[in-house]
Parts: sequence; structure tokens; C-alpha cells
Amino acid sequence: MTGETHENRAIFRITGGARVDFLQNLVTNDVTRGGLMYGALLTPQGKFIADFFLLDEGDAFLIDTDAALAPALIQKLNMYKLRADVQIEETDLHALRGRGEAPEGAHPDPRHPELGWRLYSDTPGTPAETDWDALRVELGIPTAGEELTADTLILEAGFEQMSGVDFKKGCFVGQEVTARMKHKTQLRKGVVPVAVEGEAEPGTEILTEEGKPAGRLHTRAGDRALAYLRFDRAEGPLTAGDARVTWIR
Repeated sequence: MTGETHENRAIFRITGGARVDFLQNLVTNDVTRGGLMYGALLTPQGKFIADFFLLDEGDAFLIDTDAALAPALIQKLNMYKLRADVQIEETDLHALRGRGEAPEGAHPDPRHPELGWRLYSDTPGTPAETDWDALRVELGIPTAGEELTADTLILEAGFEQMSGVDFKKGCFVGQEVTARMKHKTQLRKGVVPVAVEGEAEPGTEILTEEGKPAGRLHTRAGDRALAYLRFDRAEGPLTAGDARVTWIR
């Protein structure tokens, strides 16, 4: 059984005796848990740089990220490693994904059970037949370049629900801001699924009935979309361009 190629991914291998401590001190998840993990690298101010999957291969880690984010991510990792015994090399591997029965060597997608499995292979898979955008819109899963940007605070993007952040592991870059959001404040904004009736393109501003800004529309799939909403303004009727928008809860 093969899977569908996840296009536009860059996969690197991280080796060296200091690799575990190096990653553990930087990324949002606990890299000692094993298997396939999801996480992110943040700025010291808690803002998003890149999200990725990490696979513990025993003597190395694979890091699988959006190809557009890879240059900034690898630049930051190289900056942080200094003289540590850590080597970062790009691979020729392909990221495959699918739903249903998983082939040997595949791992469950840690973000949500309905997202199926991922597999890293020397050979590409089949072209995508699954409408992955529609699936992640239904499940409320953000993606880089759409809902995840340089202004994103990861708790507003649902990283805790996607098992992408671990607050018990200790420090990581941006941990102070992220932990403060979790423990001292109630989220007032976030990425959520919405219903859309009418014409509205991604990027359209969402307004309240009184014309106040309430958020912005992002990935759309049919009559559903992901939107970044201000929760205190999302209770009543909302519009985006000529469309009516309803928060799905």
C-alpha cells in the first residue's frame, strides 16, 4: 500500500550526540516522547517561525516542514547549535500520507486521528486524491502560509489541541509568553471553523453587524472555512464581503 505524496515538503535529518538536548531546549514539544511528534519553533516573543513533524529514528531525528518555511527554520537551527555536536542535512525523502489502513513504517498523524498517517519514503507516492484542505477545515487544523503566519501565537492556532506543545517538558524558545497565555489569560482570539454562505475569498475581513472588525477568513472549502476570530465579537451575525459567516462550535 502506498500513500499520497504530501507536496512541497522539505525533510532534514538531525544527527549528533547533542541532538536530543539541542531540540528539547528549542521546540515546543517533548522530543523524548518518541515516535512522530508535531511542534514548532517560535521567536523569543512567542511568535511563529515554523511548524513541523519530528520523527525519532533512534540515532537521528527527521524534521519535516513546509518547503517555504525550511530556509528560515534551518537558519535558526544552525544559529542555535553553535559548536554543539549537531549536524543538519537535507534528505531526498518524500512525505507520504493517507487514511485507512496504515502501511508498515507509517505513524499516526499526531494532530488529529482523522488525519490518518504519515510515512517517509525514498520513493514518491501517488498524486493526491484526498481533499486534504477540506478535511483540515472540517477538523479546524491550520496550515503554514494560510492560518499560520509570523504574527501567530500558537495557542490561538490550536497547538495544544493538536498535541503540538508540551508544558511539562521545561523551557523552549518562546515558552514564557506561551505559558503565560495558557495560565493567566483566557483566549480572546483564535483559528476556528466557520460556515460561509455566499461569495467571500480567503483574506476577506470579517465584520460584525455594526461593522466592527471581528477577524479574517482563511482557507475555504465549499461552505466551510477556517477563520481567525475575535471571540467577543463573534456571537452575533457576521459578514465577509457578500457572505454570511457563522462560527461553528
